[in-house]
Amino acid sequence: MPVTKSVERELRTAERKQARNKVAVTVVKTEVKKAKKAVAAGEPEAAKAAVASAIKTLDKAADANIIHKNKAARGKSRLMKRLNKANAPKA
Repeated sequence: MPVTKSVERELRTAERKQARNKVAVTVVKTEVKKAKKAVAAGEPEAAKAAVASAIKTLDKAADANIIHKNKAARGKSRLMKRLNKANAPKA
C-alpha cells in the first residue's frame, strides 16, 4: 500500500492510464486481426482497406506511446508482406 498521499494520487493516475492504454491496445489487436482475416479471405479491395485501417491504428498507437514505434513498424511490415503475397500473380 502507498505510504504518502502523493503516491496514492500517482497510483490512481497510473490506473487510469493503464485502463486507457488497455483499450487502445485492444483496438490495435482487433484491427490487425480484421486485416489478417480480410487478406486470408482473398478479396483484394476489402483486404487493402482493412490493412490501411490497421496501419492507421498502429501509427496512432505508436504516436501516443501506447506501443513502441518499432513494434508498430514491424506490424505494418508484416501486414504489407501478407497483402503483397496474397495479391501477387500466381505463377
